[in-house]
Amino acid sequence: MDKVDVLMLGTGEYTTGYVGGKAADSDKGAGVVALTMFDLRRRNKVNRVGMCGVNGKKFPGIRQHMQRCIGDVYGGMDLTCETFPGDGEVNPKAYVDASATFKAGDVGVIFTPDDTHFDIALDCINKGMHVMVTKPIVQKLEDHQKLAKAAAEKGVLVAVEVHKRLDPFYADARDRIRGGLGNFQYMYAYMSQPKHQLETFKAWAGKSSDISYYLNSHHIDWSEWTLAGVARPIRVTATGSTGVAKGKGMDTEDSITLTVQWQNMNDKTLGCAVYTSSWAAPKSDVHSQQRFFYMGTQGEINVDQAHRGCTVSTDQAGFASVNPLFMKYTPTNGMFSGQGSYGVRSFENFIDACREVNSGSKKPSDFDDGSLATVHTTQQGTAILEAGRMSLDADGQPMDIEYDGDGHTPTAIKPHKFE
Repeated sequence: MDKVDVLMLGTGEYTTGYVGGKAADSDKGAGVVALTMFDLRRRNKVNRVGMCGVNGKKFPGIRQHMQRCIGDVYGGMDLTCETFPGDGEVNPKAYVDASATFKAGDVGVIFTPDDTHFDIALDCINKGMHVMVTKPIVQKLEDHQKLAKAAAEKGVLVAVEVHKRLDPFYADARDRIRGGLGNFQYMYAYMSQPKHQLETFKAWAGKSSDISYYLNSHHIDWSEWTLAGVARPIRVTATGSTGVAKGKGMDTEDSITLTVQWQNMNDKTLGCAVYTSSWAAPKSDVHSQQRFFYMGTQGEINVDQAHRGCTVSTDQAGFASVNPLFMKYTPTNGMFSGQGSYGVRSFENFIDACREVNSGSKKPSDFDDGSLATVHTTQQGTAILEAGRMSLDADGQPMDIEYDGDGHTPTAIKPHKFE
């Protein structure tokens, strides 16, 4: 199969590991997207690599950071990368010019603020590019439906980067649930990041998105994937906690809890899921607490993603619970050796899928089977997140997710009418 050209849209923490003029104070100091694309180029799956942001003045610092954290660490890995806009330019629409230099069948990888995803993705789709978007793919069900329609019309592959599906613990839990735990009864999921992340995200926190879109989206997508054909979400009620962010001058919730009523498809019985996310947690042994409890009518599962029994303590960094299953940054014989980590596999699987579509051996619709989180199979997640935001803005009023008959694809979100 031919190699593909890749345009990375977004230059922040997840792409480069560079935030505020230095390495991100998180578990992604060397980034994920750029490192993965450079390695895929080394392995002859990717050819040309571009990177697009808004502020070109950041690129000299980004290049120095990537050389220090990637090039100097992994055997002189080739970091050749075209950048948009120019180093001295600031251009919020730079993605239009950047994507114009790529061709149909190339790949756009979008890691930008949530409220920009729709416009950037639609621009790439209309140019015939395959697109992978960080979660949430968009903030509104209506926009999700528009992207799905455009992707079908253009015959391109569009998916959400939700790597939890590739976490071996989460994937095994999903198989056990679908293999014999009966109807859905109850789930509680929690995910957090330390409060210093509010400084990392201060440019958009509470302005263009919130912590539910940013973190609850992980466990919500896992639920949609796990319960596909088993249950569907029908009602969302949201509550929030405040104080820390507002003390920093950010008008946003510290923690958001979504209570979601799910309806089992076989007999219309009900289950309940509670998703809580926070970016006001204290600094601890992990950057992000991540765990869930799931109960079906015939069994239950507990998963603590943050603590897998692997700990490290150094004079420089102190004590930490580490997760090389996500990203293995430690080199082997001077070379990057994290190809088996699910942070890498998430992108590599998508690149491989795009190459298969370009070769004609597969169609985009072939990946709607759950092997990728495609734009056509993830609309319930968007509906839950949007309904949650609507409920918060309506002082906790429940929001109903509507469907066309007994289908799985939501059609609308409306305030619940009490009898």
